[in-house]
Amino acid sequence: MATPNKETLLDWYRQMYLIRQFETKCDELYRQKKITGVYLHLYSGHEAVGVGALATLGPTDHVITAYRDHGIALARGVDAKPIMAEMMGKKTGTSGGKGGSMHLASREHNFWGGYAIVGGHLPLAAGIALESRYNGKQDVVISFIGDGATNNGYFHEALNMSAIWDLPVIWIIENNLVGMGTRIEDSSGQVELHKRAVGYGIKDLERVDGQDVMAVYERVAEGVAHARTKGPVLIEAMTYRYKGHGVSDRSYDKRLEDELREWVQNRDPLKIHERYLLDKYKNITTEIKKIEREMDAVVEESVEFALTSPDPTYADLINNVYVE
Repeated sequence: MATPNKETLLDWYRQMYLIRQFETKCDELYRQKKITGVYLHLYSGHEAVGVGALATLGPTDHVITAYRDHGIALARGVDAKPIMAEMMGKKTGTSGGKGGSMHLASREHNFWGGYAIVGGHLPLAAGIALESRYNGKQDVVISFIGDGATNNGYFHEALNMSAIWDLPVIWIIENNLVGMGTRIEDSSGQVELHKRAVGYGIKDLERVDGQDVMAVYERVAEGVAHARTKGPVLIEAMTYRYKGHGVSDRSYDKRLEDELREWVQNRDPLKIHERYLLDKYKNITTEIKKIEREMDAVVEESVEFALTSPDPTYADLINNVYVE
């Protein structure tokens, strides 16, 4: 596998920085009641997993995830403006304002969501992969899984079927150590979640540092190569969320403040990648700062686009309803 060049490495920083700033702005807008709804689940802290994983895919490959989906959509290349408009329920949103934060999708990008039912997207990932295998295609599916979903029946059923049919799926568990408010050690008898692969006879690609975009890219690239011809793999990316399960949840109680501080100060994905760039290339600081200014502008433009976009009409509401 070729080492990514400077332009690619800078692009990964660009994507991670964009996700971080976009999510920070969404948090702010939610508190201002400009983004409404029951929940808003932020990807802050997970950026390297999504960016590193999706960098391994081609345009005809597929991506599906759960409700912490804004960062995945941005990493897949969906424009920030319709994403932000969808967050605000506007007509110009990715789903015309009907989906909102938890149901982002883009057929153009083979990005199939965004699903609010815990683990409910996993059988769909298997189904998308079945179509590829049945029709003799080489397309693969990356399916992201929260650690809290791994004790769910959907998880076991989908992984089992993917093994039976040798489906081209890369199952990526994003283990941020907490499922909603429950620590992984309190909910799972086996806390090394990648070991679940053995029970289904699929390839175990073990744990990867989910805060290091290079490490994620290399491990997932190995998984993609295997899945295209040989069948499913399971990867466990160790990461950490910087906010509560949803923004209306308390982030962390006092017992976890030191742990959160350790991850933010010493294991932040943007800082890790920035240090890598600074060590590898001389005089790159100017380029990094330029990227940050450009992505700050992209976020602000997305907000302005969403705020000035029209609300859906009643005709929009009943559009695509086929049975009266």
